[in-house]
Amino acid sequence: MILRLEKWMASMCSAFNMIGALSIMAMMLLTCADILFRTFRVPIPGAYELVGMLGALFVSFSLAQTSLQKGHIAVDFLIQKFSQKTRDIVAIVTESASACLFGIITWESVAHAGRLKTAGDVSMTLHIPTFPIVYGMAAGCALLTLLLVFSVIALMIKVLQSR
Repeated sequence: MILRLEKWMASMCSAFNMIGALSIMAMMLLTCADILFRTFRVPIPGAYELVGMLGALFVSFSLAQTSLQKGHIAVDFLIQKFSQKTRDIVAIVTESASACLFGIITWESVAHAGRLKTAGDVSMTLHIPTFPIVYGMAAGCALLTLLLVFSVIALMIKVLQSR
């Protein structure tokens, strides 16, 4: 059961990361095309706001995979001096706090996207509705929250079994 859940989480993180990778690739292509067209005095309308939207998706959709791969910056020279059990307890505390934080971010993002949808908010140049981008950001944060919760549970099981 746990192995199947880990595989599912890994595949979800990978799928979200692929969307993030496609977003950064689209940002790059759009920016290069805009620069090229600007040399001919024909800028791409709304390129700036599209790059901003794609950047938001890139960051939020790559969070879970980065966390899964332990790719975030960590300053743990002090923690490394403690026993493995103490390090696991510190990890439980920090990952629990992170899960709470990203859970709140997810909740507030969904609420904000609902308000944007109700208000009919659109981007300034292209008049693209902004609420789907915020829902996408919420989805990325929700996946990270779920990953952190599963990580905390796994660490708790590890600590309890090492008694």
